Amino acid sequence: MDPSLDMWDFSSLISLWINRFYIYLGFAFGFSLWICFQIVIRKQNKNSQEKTVPKASRDLMTNGYISLQKKEVFVSGVKIFYGSQTGKAKGFATVLAEAVSSLDLPVAVINLKEYDPDDHLVEEVTSKNVSAFLVATYTDGRPTESAEWFCRWLEEAANDFRFGKTYLKGVRYAVFGLGNSAYVSHFNKVGKNVDKWLWMLGAHRVMSRGEGDCNVVKSKHGSIEADFTAWKARFISRLQALCKGERKPCGGNCKKGKCESNQHGSEAMEPRSHAQEGFHQRDAEEEPFGSTSEEESGTEDHQSLKSVIDVEDLGKIMDRMKKEKREKEQQEGETSLIRSTVKNEAGERRAMITPALREALTKQGYQLIGSHSGVKLCRWTKSMLRGRGGCYKHTFYGIESHRCMETTPSLACANKCVFCWRHHTNPVGTEWRWKMDQAEMILKEAIENHQNVMKQFRGVPGVREERFEEGMTVKHCALSLVGEPIMYPEINRFLKLLHERKISSFLVTNAQFPAEIRNLKPVTQLYVSVDASTKESLKKIDRPLFKDFWQRFLDSLKALAAKQQRTVYRLTLVKAWNVDELQAYAKLVSLGNPDFIEVKGVTYCGESSASSLTMANVPWHEEVVRFVCELVDLIPDYEIACEHEHSNCLLIAHKKFKIGREWWTWIDYSRFQELIQEYEDSGGSKTFSAKDYMAKTPHWALFGASERGFDPKDTRYQRKNKSKDISGC
Repeated sequence: MDPSLDMWDFSSLISLWINRFYIYLGFAFGFSLWICFQIVIRKQNKNSQEKTVPKASRDLMTNGYISLQKKEVFVSGVKIFYGSQTGKAKGFATVLAEAVSSLDLPVAVINLKEYDPDDHLVEEVTSKNVSAFLVATYTDGRPTESAEWFCRWLEEAANDFRFGKTYLKGVRYAVFGLGNSAYVSHFNKVGKNVDKWLWMLGAHRVMSRGEGDCNVVKSKHGSIEADFTAWKARFISRLQALCKGERKPCGGNCKKGKCESNQHGSEAMEPRSHAQEGFHQRDAEEEPFGSTSEEESGTEDHQSLKSVIDVEDLGKIMDRMKKEKREKEQQEGETSLIRSTVKNEAGERRAMITPALREALTKQGYQLIGSHSGVKLCRWTKSMLRGRGGCYKHTFYGIESHRCMETTPSLACANKCVFCWRHHTNPVGTEWRWKMDQAEMILKEAIENHQNVMKQFRGVPGVREERFEEGMTVKHCALSLVGEPIMYPEINRFLKLLHERKISSFLVTNAQFPAEIRNLKPVTQLYVSVDASTKESLKKIDRPLFKDFWQRFLDSLKALAAKQQRTVYRLTLVKAWNVDELQAYAKLVSLGNPDFIEVKGVTYCGESSASSLTMANVPWHEEVVRFVCELVDLIPDYEIACEHEHSNCLLIAHKKFKIGREWWTWIDYSRFQELIQEYEDSGGSKTFSAKDYMAKTPHWALFGASERGFDPKDTRYQRKNKSKDISGC
């Protein structure tokens, strides 16, 4: 081996050892570069990942897992407030609560009667809740009793400068009103007011106001239930959007291409409080009195509150907005007119009986006919089938109750009387705007339905066979079931069909259709309900839809005076409401000059949220007798004729029906059929009067008789008096 090579190896090792510091330094520098390179690479990877992950998600990442406690919540829950009178709004609130629960959101249903806005409403500013208000409009556009205090507080706060226009800033709300467009001037007034007052206090409307309409003719969706269902669907959809942090949809006018409505989760949006989030642009954007919501309109024509407007330009802006509003209203009016014309030309009219109404009336025992008629078996019919007494019409006029059919060709009415014995389940309206069934079909099915119900009593214990057989043939028709039969456009045709079948006609009208009364052909007996004698009490008791209800009422009485057939005033006494108006009643009697006046104590039909009537409003029979005696003293041409104590009813008759010392208030039904046939054969030229078909009244039916209106053939009366000698009565 070459010694020089060994020497080089040795010297190289010594040199490396001597310069080992530089070697170490080189290694350290290289390792440091490698570490820095790795750090840069990891940082770049992290940045690229962060660009694809929303800020909201990054904020939730903590050590590899999501912290639910730090998740941003946009909607913490929903509170549903309702103000109800009949229970409709309460039912809607329950349905809405079930729909909200399906979104896994906490929901509370609150009766406004039990809610103190002074203490709790301001809490909603920071609660992140969404509030839904379901409020009904009651008589004269007033809120329901349960919502009265809340509405009063809200109105006072909205108009009190001490609260300020930002008092409820941060509150998110939606309103659904319940009303009836038949009351034109008061339709959904409470819903509109609640919406307006909340807006005035700075609350944020999250969607347009919904308007439920009980008037099936004008309801946008065919019924108030369908109106609510449509609004509920929009509310749930809007709620889902709010839960995602969405604000109102972009109107396409965002500056520099940046849409603030979609920046909740981006880095471009700085964290802000819930009260600021989405609420800095208030509804100056919105029309405070209208139902236009931010989700349904763009931002093109509206200014943000933060924008600066030159005072000199303010007039131009307002003029432009007014002009656009007028053009929009004109366009909507033309569209509505076109739709209305097309609808009328096509003959498309809605049925009066909606599915919900059909269900409610069927449960009450109605046999519904076609799209607007009904028949129902009267309890007095059942009573007479068993050999018991009949109704007061049997006592006063000789009607055979077991052969009487109670029906109506129109379930609709123009009043919502406080003592309505159907609890306002029937529709209301001021004119006929529904589909119309033919009179022949209505009468045919009415008789068939009546007979089918009668058949159920064959063989029932207590039912007399001979009366059952008689009852299968209808002899009388009481057009007084419910609603306003005179509204039916073919009422005269219907009456003619009745008379052709030798069926007598007793028709009741609520004195709101004077023209129809004048055009009405002869009936066996025509009734007009006189529920009050002054404008104020009539409005309070009957709650009519017509604005000119009092003039219509007076005109109806005048129209009654021109009738030649038997006419009747029907007075329903409501204790503490209309029993102290004797002088006014006397004036009304002189106006219509009726043949008879029936005075009856109001019948309490159970508790109804639609009426404040209680048993305290039902007069005793002695009180009715006293009222009648005092009234007769003021109308010298009349006397008390008959009494039916069981019905708490008395009959006042004109003295022309008293021949000698005997009353002739009963009706000769066979004679009436002869007279009406002669009238039809003569084309209406041969008329007849009420005295032409009167019959003698039996002694037991007279006022003051020992039987007190009981027919001696009544099995109940016979049992009651089996130990008494009544031969001298």
